[in-house]
Amino acid sequence: MVSLSIRGAATWLALTSVVAGLGQERIVSINATAGAFQIAGGPVSKGQILVSDDDYWGVIRAAGDLALDFGRVTGINYTLSNGKTSSSPAKYAYRPVNNMNNTFYTTTGSANFSGPAFSDPSPSDVVIIAGTIGHSTIIDSLIASGKIDVSATKGKWESFTSQLVENPVNGTAKALVIAGSDPRGSIYGIYDISEQIGVSPWYFWTDTPPKLSKNHYVILNKKVQGPPSVKYRGFFLNDEQPALTNWVATHWPDTPYGAGYGVEFHKLIFEVLLRLRANYFWPTLWASMFEVDDPGNQPLADAYEIVLGTSHTEPLMRAQNEFGKFYQGPWAYNLNNKTIDDYFRFGIQRAKPYARNSLWTVGMRGTGDTAIEGLGVEHIVTMLQTLVKNQRQLMAEGLGVSDITTVPQAWCLYKEVMSYLDHGLEVPDDVTLLWADDNWGNVRRLPLISEKNRHGGAGVYYHFDYVGDVRDYKWINTIQLSKTAEQMHMAYSRGADRIWIVNVGDMKALELPINHFFDLAYDTKRWGVDSTAEWTRLWATREFAPAFAAEISEVVQTYSMYASRRKFELVEPYVYSVINYNEGEAVLKQWSDLVAAAQAIYDKLPAALQPAFFQTVLHPTLAGDIVHRVNIGGAKQNLYAGQKRNSANDMINYVLSVSDEDAALTERWDALLGGKWKHFMDQTHLGYDGYWQQPMRNTLPSMIHVQTKFPSLAGHVGIGVEGSNATVQGDDKYHGNSNNNLAVPSIDPYSPPRYFEIFSRGTKECEWEATPWQPWIKLSQYKGTVGAKGSDTRVFVSVDWAAAPPAPYSSTININVTTPCRGLDRYGFRLPMVQVPVINRGVPSTFTRGYVESDGYVSIPGPSYQSLVPASNPATNASYHTFANYGRTGSAVGLIPQNLEKLSVETAPALEYNLYLFTNHSAANVSLYLSPVLNYLGDSIPIEYAIALYPSDSTPPAPTLVRPVGPTTQGGNMPEGWGQSVADSVWGRVGSYTKSSFRVPKEGAYTLRVWALMPGIIVQKVVVDMGGVRTSFFGPPESFLVGRDVKGEFKRLSYREEVGTLGVGGK
Repeated sequence: MVSLSIRGAATWLALTSVVAGLGQERIVSINATAGAFQIAGGPVSKGQILVSDDDYWGVIRAAGDLALDFGRVTGINYTLSNGKTSSSPAKYAYRPVNNMNNTFYTTTGSANFSGPAFSDPSPSDVVIIAGTIGHSTIIDSLIASGKIDVSATKGKWESFTSQLVENPVNGTAKALVIAGSDPRGSIYGIYDISEQIGVSPWYFWTDTPPKLSKNHYVILNKKVQGPPSVKYRGFFLNDEQPALTNWVATHWPDTPYGAGYGVEFHKLIFEVLLRLRANYFWPTLWASMFEVDDPGNQPLADAYEIVLGTSHTEPLMRAQNEFGKFYQGPWAYNLNNKTIDDYFRFGIQRAKPYARNSLWTVGMRGTGDTAIEGLGVEHIVTMLQTLVKNQRQLMAEGLGVSDITTVPQAWCLYKEVMSYLDHGLEVPDDVTLLWADDNWGNVRRLPLISEKNRHGGAGVYYHFDYVGDVRDYKWINTIQLSKTAEQMHMAYSRGADRIWIVNVGDMKALELPINHFFDLAYDTKRWGVDSTAEWTRLWATREFAPAFAAEISEVVQTYSMYASRRKFELVEPYVYSVINYNEGEAVLKQWSDLVAAAQAIYDKLPAALQPAFFQTVLHPTLAGDIVHRVNIGGAKQNLYAGQKRNSANDMINYVLSVSDEDAALTERWDALLGGKWKHFMDQTHLGYDGYWQQPMRNTLPSMIHVQTKFPSLAGHVGIGVEGSNATVQGDDKYHGNSNNNLAVPSIDPYSPPRYFEIFSRGTKECEWEATPWQPWIKLSQYKGTVGAKGSDTRVFVSVDWAAAPPAPYSSTININVTTPCRGLDRYGFRLPMVQVPVINRGVPSTFTRGYVESDGYVSIPGPSYQSLVPASNPATNASYHTFANYGRTGSAVGLIPQNLEKLSVETAPALEYNLYLFTNHSAANVSLYLSPVLNYLGDSIPIEYAIALYPSDSTPPAPTLVRPVGPTTQGGNMPEGWGQSVADSVWGRVGSYTKSSFRVPKEGAYTLRVWALMPGIIVQKVVVDMGGVRTSFFGPPESFLVGRDVKGEFKRLSYREEVGTLGVGGK
């Protein structure tokens, strides 16, 4: 039993009273119901679990875990019996490979893994019987006697039946019988009980404490869990340096070849995979060799019933590093095929004893996970087809099989390999096509109709971690769960359901998206494309407590969006604007609010739950906040230094203090639980400067010190305005020489207030006063002080429209800003003025619903359309769906069902947005902010949408067809603009990829129609640029909506105030 010391145990028990598997049909409860069978507490003083000694070793081992799990939740370990007295533990015997000679296959005698200890039979204590159909004498006897019905389970993949049975064996009045269709079916049935009695799959990896309860009841007579949605579900430990390798190296002795990636480490990995209902594993790659480092590794996977594979770049069960370390000659099949064939033969020989749990990677890439070089594409295709033909022949010979199609194989079509299909590469029909994403969570290719009936099926290699272009991301969780759900559901809907494998880097810090990914794969129908909110709530219920689940779910979903819209490694000072649309401040406020919410939850959690919450929720939230404060602080510092503000130096000190916070947070992590997880935060994460690779040490952005001993030549007081780097009085490169006036963006009844800032550039404390030339220009502050006792001041400018001249009216109103701190600067510079362009105008009463142009643009959240236009010639059930908590700020809209083939303008419905435009312009540029997408049906069926903008009182014109994405599968190259799109998490923020130009011949009402022609077109935002859009990350904030917003009272300063923006507490 694992002992648990907790503070406030009574309170904690009350808070955690609801226990169930995440999303699984409940069969166990801590509360009795009519007819319930008690398996813990009451008359059960010390329960026993019964297995058959002829069952699989992995099933017996899992049953032993369940016995311990009862101890974790009740305080009393259960016993495990095979029905015989004085039994020794079950043994899994194997012959270790000789890892000192890795070119000639030999073994070094015999070894075994010992299972859990057996106790003598105690039939009256038996509460659970577990076993595998056809491999358990006990289970087969119950089937033969008719006491259990496994007709819904037998012969199916990884399925189980859990059923209450009267008198299952002599001396046992009643027991819960778990009958698995195969060993993993039995194991999942066993761990289903573990999870439902209150043991999280992550009890070791995130330190989630068990839900303590003496009493547990079986409340369902029978449960049948059918085959998983996806056959093979696993993860790839990769990019494991520095964090995972450093942690492993400090916990286990080195192997003869490197860090201690041996049996003891992999036991922890395999157990959590099985508890998460996964079954497939790709081992670490960088500086390890799974089968060589520890001769027990490969048999351990088989013993645990884990299906072993190798990564996309490691064919036939050989680690990438083995060839360079143990073989001569180049890794080039056209030059060194005899040696490489021998290399493959050895891998097959070594894996043969474990072939039942093997999935073979075929194919080949170049040295070090790169493209094959030195050959033309046609020669590469010919070589690869010869290679794979030979690989399959070698497997057939080495495994002793007459039909190679019975051996599970996959060819990972990673990067340039995918393009070879377009050049004639033929993949054997029984080999699974393992399509890869773009390393950034966007599927590159999915099965076509013609590919859906392949015997080998299709799968997806996905990424939660990556090293490469555009930028490494391997520090902590930056995955948007709703994006994962959308992409994987699209993959599943198109038949990619044979393999789902995800690159998880170090695994630690990615526990939450891993759990989500595996749940989607295990039961795709249960976890629909819109299930993220429910999933996070149930995850929080299981990991923490129902009382906190709703709050934790909100924080997790919000973090998921904030962290994914720009991965932390890509956050640099230039990213978020500190002069336009209040963007930088809005980002910081969102993170600040999120930290406050997470910290508030942490503070009221029982102490036992705090370590798990810190690891999975609070730490990443604090870390994300720090990254943004460092980089936006650096951007502000550069702005202030350019304006010669005294506060530029204060900002240097602030950023330095935040850097100290970052170091302290890592130290806090390293000290957690006595240093259990020290080194998992060794990854650098500050100091990326445009280069893709990790910085070798955390560093801060460049900042500029201002000498403050003497005042500015232009005086002690400076003024800056929204939308500009310039400052007055004085000269700089951002405005004309000797021009002492700066203008804020225009104000009209449909715009928010504007602002200017007053700040110290000198050595004195100075009073200032701002005086508008018109009384209906209102300021948030008219007087103040800057300097020693005063601070930089932001003054908001608004208009009292009731007192302003009536529409139509347009003029520029000046604001004098004066100070008595005039010295010799008065001879060189006039007093400055802030200028306010004011436009009073309105839309006609006939325009009752739609968005209004202001400040030279219209900005619309994608799902905020005014109407849906049915297809003129509907041929499908296509409709539009709003994806909640998706994208960069709130939600997005796209077509469903996700398995739709490409539509035409005639067969697709359209989104319709109503606009009122004031500017007569020859080119209204309409940009769609689309979620990153590629030509997932191949370059011959490119991603496409149609768009039209026209006066509402005119006949709709033929729409413009737009193909925003260039060729996706040509070589290893990604389409033009792809790097920026994945960095920004949208197509359309920069470039002309989603930009269409339309004439606007007159002021008036306009209609914008958008036809998504494929489900991959998901619209996050629509921006109509009439010449006023300024540079920013999120684009201009949502415009005024007639029918919702109040004219003259519009105060939406940033994207953060948009209706529907995701944030804790609603914002």
